[in-house]
Amino acid sequence: MGRMHAKEKGQSHSTRPVTALGPNPRPPYWVKMTKSELEALILKLAKRNIPPSQIGLILRDQYGIPLVKPILGQKLVKFLRSHGYWQFPEDLYFLIEKAKRIKRHLAVHKKDYVAKRRLILTEAKIHRLVKYYKRKGILPENFDYKERISVFA
Repeated sequence: MGRMHAKEKGQSHSTRPVTALGPNPRPPYWVKMTKSELEALILKLAKRNIPPSQIGLILRDQYGIPLVKPILGQKLVKFLRSHGYWQFPEDLYFLIEKAKRIKRHLAVHKKDYVAKRRLILTEAKIHRLVKYYKRKGILPENFDYKERISVFA
C-alpha cells in the first residue's frame, strides 16, 4: 500500500507465528508467561506512560512475546482501555504532537515553506482521522481539532 502524501511504498514487517493465526489462536511454545503475569507487566508499563506501540515492542524484544491477543484473549489497546489507560487513539495523538512540533519550528523559521506544506498535510491527516474516529464512536461528537493557524499570513 502506498503512502498518502509521498511516493514511497509501505514498510515490510515481520511474519506472525502460525500458532497465533487461525480460528484457535494460542501462544507460541516459547512463551512461558502466564496471563496474570502478562497483565501485571502490561499495567506496570502503562503506569509509566508508555504508549501501546512501545509496550508491544518491549514485550516482543525483551520478553519474547510476539502477540498479546493469544495470551490475554484481547488486543493490547482494548486491554489498556478496559483498565483506563490510553483512551485517546495513539495515531491521532502522535499526529497532533507532530503538528505542534512543526508549529514551534514555524514560529522561529517563518519562511520555511516546506514546513508550512508539511503542516497543511499533517493537519489534513488529523482532520481525516478525527472524522473517522467520530464515525466509529471512539471520539465524542463534540471533539474538535482547533490548533490550525494561518500558515500563509
